[in-house]
Amino acid sequence: MEQKKIITLDLTDCKYLSEIHERIRVTFDFPEWYGANWDAFWDLLWSTCDADVVKILGESTLPKSFQLEIEMMHKILSEYKQERLIDSDRFNDINPFEYYIES
Repeated sequence: MEQKKIITLDLTDCKYLSEIHERIRVTFDFPEWYGANWDAFWDLLWSTCDADVVKILGESTLPKSFQLEIEMMHKILSEYKQERLIDSDRFNDINPFEYYIES
């Protein structure tokens, strides 16, 4: 059985949105020119992410002011999950994708 590639995104104690995007860039191994916005996250998720699972840590430590940003990240990951599920049904070389939040 093929082992799943798991990426762990640790957002513990991020104080600024730029810090969240920098952790995303490093964790997902996005290039230096990553645009640090949700459109860029979507684009690079599709073009460069080969993870089967993303585990998110530390959301509960973020300021309440990031709630909309975190919801956007979840929306993007959920849409990516749906698209990968559809593609995995059509193509043998694409695995389903999942993500979860660990408290």
